[in-house]
Amino acid sequence: MPLPRLQLAQYKTRTGTLTVPRGHVEQLDDGTEVKLGVWIMNQKGRRAKLTPDKLTALANLRLDWARSSKLLI
Repeated sequence: MPLPRLQLAQYKTRTGTLTVPRGHVEQLDDGTEVKLGVWIMNQKGRRAKLTPDKLTALANLRLDWARSSKLLI
């Protein structure tokens, strides 16, 4: 699944945080939906197996855990 940048940006704009509850589903104006909370928790749980490119992309989205994981590679 591609990075849900639009959904994550929309969530942060609305709530002021990137701490997304696991059950949260984010919907864009065009009706696109993503289980954002599940997606983030899955990425975080698999961070040791993510490629450096994927970790960089997640760190660029300002996810602190991705930035710290990147330092461990």
